[in-house]
Amino acid sequence: MTRDDARKILSPTQLNTLARDLLEGAFPLVWVEGELGNLSRPGSGHLYFTLKDARAQVRCALFKPKSQWLNFVPREGLRVLARGRLTLYEARGDYQLILDSLEEAGEGALRRAFEELKAKLQAEGLFEAERKRPLPAFVRRIGVLTSPSGAAVRDVLSVLARRFPLVEVDVLPVQVQGETAPAQIVAMLQRAVRSGRYDTLLLARGGGSLEDLWAFNDERLVRSIAASPIPVVSAIGHETDFSLSDFVADLRAPTPSVAAELLVPARADLRVRLQGLHRRMATLQLHHLRRDAQRADRAALRLHALRPRARLDLLLRRQAEAQRRLEAAWRKQLEHWRARMRHADAVLRTMQPRRRVALLRQRLEALRQRPRSVIARRLQHDAMHLRGLARSLEAVSPLATVARGYSILLRDDGHVVRGVNDAKVGDRVQARLADGTLPLRVIAPDD
Repeated sequence: MTRDDARKILSPTQLNTLARDLLEGAFPLVWVEGELGNLSRPGSGHLYFTLKDARAQVRCALFKPKSQWLNFVPREGLRVLARGRLTLYEARGDYQLILDSLEEAGEGALRRAFEELKAKLQAEGLFEAERKRPLPAFVRRIGVLTSPSGAAVRDVLSVLARRFPLVEVDVLPVQVQGETAPAQIVAMLQRAVRSGRYDTLLLARGGGSLEDLWAFNDERLVRSIAASPIPVVSAIGHETDFSLSDFVADLRAPTPSVAAELLVPARADLRVRLQGLHRRMATLQLHHLRRDAQRADRAALRLHALRPRARLDLLLRRQAEAQRRLEAAWRKQLEHWRARMRHADAVLRTMQPRRRVALLRQRLEALRQRPRSVIARRLQHDAMHLRGLARSLEAVSPLATVARGYSILLRDDGHVVRGVNDAKVGDRVQARLADGTLPLRVIAPDD
């Protein structure tokens, strides 16, 4: 077969390029767990090794600076969890995995599950500050969900007794580690909420690895904390440890001891505050007493100066004078209306309305005939004017001319034939005579 007969001939470079594009396009970001082998760290700072299991291995590369950010020392035989993309090194045709993350397998798997669940719950808004409940200013009864034999409960009880002995504390025993721990914590939390006994609930546990603290990353527990109507304080592990319960709780404390300090005020601080409030109350009370005494003194001086009895006598005199003026004005107004009534009665008697009505009735009878004569004269005048208009119209009317033997020629469209050019040969016209119309047709002169 010649080169021309081949459908397509590839060079090794072209073949490796196509294979690399196929690998990178077909595989997304992948996670691979296996043992480290053939570990190599050249002077460039890159890290080269193979990931293997009992039956196969794959070449891997972790480039600088990501290789310098590892929180553990890679060594032969260590089981790790790697994340990266598949590709192909074209120069040698080697199939390999380019990594962007490398972590120890045991804790790494838990950390990946932790991050995935955290992202899911955060997207639902369970970690938002707006939904978190404020703690009461003074807690009366606290429910502590923890192991009754652990160091955390001893630290919490010791701090609460030292800072605020008045607070009531109930230890609600639960497992804080192991497979059954999440279910126990959820059940105890829900039982505490239903009881209605507590102002605040405290989740407490000492430090440990991510696996030891895994019970507090359970999704059921996180949702139960979010749904609790009672404020929940989370104190899990040490200051650097974070669980999902810390993110969803209404308050996160770095340690159980710090949580106890945040929940209750210090006894000494309360004593200082009460003493300050007592001094402030005494000062305010003294200030108010002095102010009221001054107001009483000023009122006594005004009372003595105004002499209330003399003022009351003056008001009584003013009242009597006002009543007298009111009665005089009322009598004057009444007399005025009586005078007007007398004048109206006299005028009425002088005018004698019955005689005036009879006189007006006579005038009406006399005037009743006047409109009829005026209308008759007006009709006669209009009739004479109408006859004059008719004579003038008849004088200028063409019908009068027709009546004397003339005629009017009209075309079919109603226009008057005023000249020879207004009609053509063959046109039909009508002659308007005094007693009717005569149809005619225009012919040529020779005809």
